[in-house]
Amino acid sequence: MTLPKIAHLLLAAAVLAGSAPAAPGAAPAPAQPRWDWPLSPKPKVAQPFDPPDKPWLSGHRGVDLAPESSSTPGKADSQVFAPADGVVTFAGVVVDRKVITIDHGGGLRSSFEPVASELQQGDPVAKGQVIGTIEDIAGHCPAAKCLHWGVRRGDDYVNPLAFVQDLRPSILLPLD
Repeated sequence: MTLPKIAHLLLAAAVLAGSAPAAPGAAPAPAQPRWDWPLSPKPKVAQPFDPPDKPWLSGHRGVDLAPESSSTPGKADSQVFAPADGVVTFAGVVVDRKVITIDHGGGLRSSFEPVASELQQGDPVAKGQVIGTIEDIAGHCPAAKCLHWGVRRGDDYVNPLAFVQDLRPSILLPLD
């Protein structure tokens, strides 16, 4: 493979990764800090993100996470953790579920339901801090217990999994 082809492939990879190559002699841009999963250990995704085609149509505007099962109520598997630093902007009931919303700055807000929490609007939270526990309620998930996690950037719902794992597609490049 020739040097120009290699340079072209490296540039294409940088663009696909969302960053441009650093100028010669410049320090590389720091990596964006990643969020943590709101459940530990890493949960199973019970229902993936499935946004509607239009904002008013039905869809799944978050992901449902199934914690490891436990026969002990209140065990650590029902604890919900802040995925990133932020401030609680809502903690209350929406329709029939307890919801907590965290503003992470930069237009990003995450919400969790059904979560019982002692936190109140205005409380700061740190990445990894327990923000509440999953309530056992029927209706949303086919599993006995799950956590619905939604993330909004401004008014748009985005896939929460993009903050905890790399969702970019694999790209095969020619060998020659």
